[in-house]
Amino acid sequence: MRMSHRAAALSAGLFLAALAAPVTAWAAAGDDAAERDARWKDLQQSIFGNRPVETAKPLVRMDLPDRANDASLVPLTLTIADKDRIKGLYLVIDDNPAPLAAHFTFGPAADPEELKLRVRVNTYTNVHAVAETKDGALVQSTQFVKASGGCSAPMGMTDEEAMKGMGDMRLKFADAAPGKPIAATLMIRHPNFTGLQMNQVSREYTPARYINRISVTYGGKNVFVMEGDISISANPVINFAMLPEGKGPVTVVTQDNQGGRWERSFDAPVASN
Repeated sequence: MRMSHRAAALSAGLFLAALAAPVTAWAAAGDDAAERDARWKDLQQSIFGNRPVETAKPLVRMDLPDRANDASLVPLTLTIADKDRIKGLYLVIDDNPAPLAAHFTFGPAADPEELKLRVRVNTYTNVHAVAETKDGALVQSTQFVKASGGCSAPMGMTDEEAMKGMGDMRLKFADAAPGKPIAATLMIRHPNFTGLQMNQVSREYTPARYINRISVTYGGKNVFVMEGDISISANPVINFAMLPEGKGPVTVVTQDNQGGRWERSFDAPVASN
């Protein structure tokens, strides 16, 4: 797949969309390993500058399908080894229009061992998870996935229907056990329009409107901040865990690139003996 001039214009202003600029040919299903390696080299420079990105002993294991059933809703599980060393996590979908899908920064209330979310994948591509350690090292993991059209796939409903209830949030907790991390599932109502989706009625492209920041705190302590982009699927669902010693509510603040802001607090579960 090659990126059309119109698609490039529509994606202008998206988070790190300029990452595509140095690449003369948009990635295609037939790209070989050398071309993908060159693409990743360009992305590393754009995202991390001259910081080295290690490949030995990956700290993140990715679990996503080799071939996506629905390229706009690709399930991804990120399991982090040596979690106490980890400060943050970058998720890069190399050949998406805006490759940097998400950047998670973990706070003192986080248990970062596992994250689950759903992403859009636009073409056959490598996916990179880069863990950032507390001492500043960057360590990458890579997985190849086959998909097509995830960033331009229509919502299957009108824009008005897709935006109905935008900003509504739910937070579900698993049963709490003494001394164990508290597992949670965050669900946010938001279409995450990519700017590349054509309205099936008007035949016009729907303007980009996507969540670009999610902040979760537990009793005033940071759990995580996620800075996101168009590669996060519509109506995001994120599974994460918190340390059990927090006091007070869990507060979620969600913002989008059009100035939308939504905040809601939830009562955290209490472990039963």
